[in-house]
Amino acid sequence: MCLGVPGKIIDIYEKDGLQMGKIDFGAGVIRETCLAYVPEAVVGDYTIIHVGFALNVLSEEEALETLALLQEIMDLEDELGPESA
Repeated sequence: MCLGVPGKIIDIYEKDGLQMGKIDFGAGVIRETCLAYVPEAVVGDYTIIHVGFALNVLSEEEALETLALLQEIMDLEDELGPESA
């Protein structure tokens, strides 16, 4: 299964000719991501990240809703244990 995770752009810069950014996923998790597919993105935007690439820009409301759903899934897995999967 593939998963795209919302993250907030906190910095944009160029590296080796590509538009790159630092993405904050919350809880202290910050990763470098290629922003070439979303040239319209600006610092403060939320994007869906998959394997190091920003795929699209989404609203803060959509991003926070998705993050809340992912947290519910993780909480449920913690509650049920790994054998239930």
